Amino acid sequence: MEILPEWMAGLEEEDAVFIKKFILASGSLKEMAAQYGVTYPTVRLRLDRLIQKIRLSEAADADPYVALIKRLALSEKLDFDTAKLLIAQYKQTKGEKEWQ
Repeated sequence: MEILPEWMAGLEEEDAVFIKKFILASGSLKEMAAQYGVTYPTVRLRLDRLIQKIRLSEAADADPYVALIKRLALSEKLDFDTAKLLIAQYKQTKGEKEWQ
């Protein structure tokens, strides 16, 4: 495949490796936990964050600033409470609703 979907092109290499391992494990989080040597909840959290990244990248009408803040929070470069505060203040200046 020469053209990657936009949601996939925006992923980091380790995310792509995780997806590959997930598919090869037939979607078994228990098997993924064993492969990574971590607990099931740790793998579940990683999968949930990856799902959020994909959803965020697919949001066609996402404001670029808000999308950046959300990406930073999902990649743990910015804590969640600070992200919520920044987005709320930004949207307040634009007269929009707060990010939930």
